[in-house]
Amino acid sequence: MNKEQYIQLKGVINEDFVNYKKISMTLEFPTCSFKCDKECGQPLCQNWNLTQQPTQKYSIENLVQLYINNPITEAIVCQGLEPLDSWNELMSFIYCLRVEHKCNDDIVIYTGYKEDEPQTQAIKALKGYNLIIKYGRYIPGQKRHLDPVLGVQLASDNQYAKEIK
Repeated sequence: MNKEQYIQLKGVINEDFVNYKKISMTLEFPTCSFKCDKECGQPLCQNWNLTQQPTQKYSIENLVQLYINNPITEAIVCQGLEPLDSWNELMSFIYCLRVEHKCNDDIVIYTGYKEDEPQTQAIKALKGYNLIIKYGRYIPGQKRHLDPVLGVQLASDNQYAKEIK
């Protein structure tokens, strides 16, 4: 029997109708390097309010069960601050869902990293995990656009989603 694993999150939205074209469970990750702020030279994080929320510890198994047992959710969205800055916990969650529970529903990861940055390179090794990655930093003053993969509006021209199947 495996030792129970935990994930640190700012919050969980059990039924999210906003961040993906399918009804999703959304996991709000707790850490970020604030690369968007640094690159722009000013504080502009869209999710700054999450930094003010307490970080809580969740059982990965309990989250997966909550998701699997919800008859209306069809995907999981990982966002918040920066999911890729919590790499080990993110991978533990994906492994539990995909391998231990054989669930192949969509997993969407919202990252502010660019596709060619080192933090995103490991994602390419996960081709069999049915992932959708939203790449790109938030840049203020750009035109919002509908992303065809996500089915939702993204805030900056440089942001886009790709399927990793």
